[in-house]
Amino acid sequence: MKSSKLSLWTFLQGWLAIMLATFLLAGIATTYTNAFTSETVKKWISNIDTHEWLVYFVKSENHHIYNEKASLTVSSLSKLALKLATNIQPEDTRTFLGRELPGFSVFDTNIVVAGTGTNFTNLPIESAPPVEILLQEREIAKEMLKESEGDNTPVVAGKKSVFIYHTHSWESFLPLLKNAKEPEEATSNNESANIIAVGKKLTEELNTNGISVLHDTTSMPNLLKENNLTTDHSYDLSRKLVQEALGGNDAIDYVIDIHRDSLRKEKTTQVIDGKSYARLFFVVGKANKNYEQNLKVATELNEMIDEKYPNLSRGVLAKGLTEGNGVYNQDLSTGSILVEFGGVDNDLTELYNTIEAFAEIFSEYYWKAEKVNG
Repeated sequence: MKSSKLSLWTFLQGWLAIMLATFLLAGIATTYTNAFTSETVKKWISNIDTHEWLVYFVKSENHHIYNEKASLTVSSLSKLALKLATNIQPEDTRTFLGRELPGFSVFDTNIVVAGTGTNFTNLPIESAPPVEILLQEREIAKEMLKESEGDNTPVVAGKKSVFIYHTHSWESFLPLLKNAKEPEEATSNNESANIIAVGKKLTEELNTNGISVLHDTTSMPNLLKENNLTTDHSYDLSRKLVQEALGGNDAIDYVIDIHRDSLRKEKTTQVIDGKSYARLFFVVGKANKNYEQNLKVATELNEMIDEKYPNLSRGVLAKGLTEGNGVYNQDLSTGSILVEFGGVDNDLTELYNTIEAFAEIFSEYYWKAEKVNG
């Protein structure tokens, strides 16, 4: 009987070791396709003790199987190398499955502050059609753009202290497009009808409040085409925009990447005192050195917004490498945030109401910080 148990355990051990090795190789291949040569991977994996990994694997789910004095552990060097190479954490078995099971990688996302109705089933999704689709001309609902016409607020003189840009500049809103009904159709390369229009209005509002803004209106689809890249490389290209802005303006303290959510109206709209607003959502990358500082900025702004405009914000989201970009260029500044303004169904009136509210709160936050630092 004892021999039978031993054989069964040996079989399970071998099977789990094979499965674990498969997950490890798949994680490396999907995360860093060109990061290593096959020979490097082969040598690295050959140094891993599969028995130790199996113990760690089982113990992480049932801590009573092995006592606290058990000596079977993964070496700190191998453990560190594994985390750096694949974003896998031996003490958390979910990381072995995060990229292999659809939807399972959401564990790497934290809802730091959950606004009303916010949960793991309705978080922002990062996706985009091919560049060729984004470059196609869509007919604009010009009658919906009349509110945006008029004289722009004069630019505030002096050094720029806020940089606004758009990694996904093609993101648009269905009410601003003719014959567009589905979320995937809410794209436009016309800056009067896409997310760049939101950045322009926010720039005007901040200028009105005495804050000098540098607004980048680069068409990301055009830039991707020029560089023969897909939308997966959007953050690589927008990173260069941020670096250029920071390199030429040493007074920039805040960097804001403006997006719009892909959810429908019922999730992205809030009525406050009889006015309809497009809801906000703050996103902070966990996989960069400035995570804590940027998270502080986002949570403080979120708190101030919620106090004056209840439920305007859907909350603060922290995203890792396995679910989204994980960095969002936020390693370049300690005052960097990504903000989702509304969703595909929000119209210009709702967006403008939100922009004015956000500008009001951000200005309070900005001048308070200036007073403290000054």
